[in-house]
Amino acid sequence: MPKFMMVYKGEATDMADMTEEQQGEVMAKWGEWMQKVGPALVDLGTPFGQGQSFVDDGTMGSATPLTGYSIVEAADADAAGAMTAGHPYLSEGKGDYSIDVYEMLPTPDM
Repeated sequence: MPKFMMVYKGEATDMADMTEEQQGEVMAKWGEWMQKVGPALVDLGTPFGQGQSFVDDGTMGSATPLTGYSIVEAADADAAGAMTAGHPYLSEGKGDYSIDVYEMLPTPDM
């Protein structure tokens, strides 16, 4: 079954800047989503820290604000995209956060 990477875009709030109650609410939302997706979630992923962008002309650029990733298995791109419904990363509803979904293709033989 094809695998898809969900890339979380936007500058998320650092958990260290939240109260214990807020942290618990966030983690509960993630738990609900993980349970909903079930075994299709093959890699929960990890949050990203500060990023750097290395440009092909030798300069440094500004890294795109990405906050983490997850990997899911799905029959096709539409099915993978449907797994973003109810995702806690999209719960704010103000247009500040998005999830890009990419199919993970096999590595070509070298």
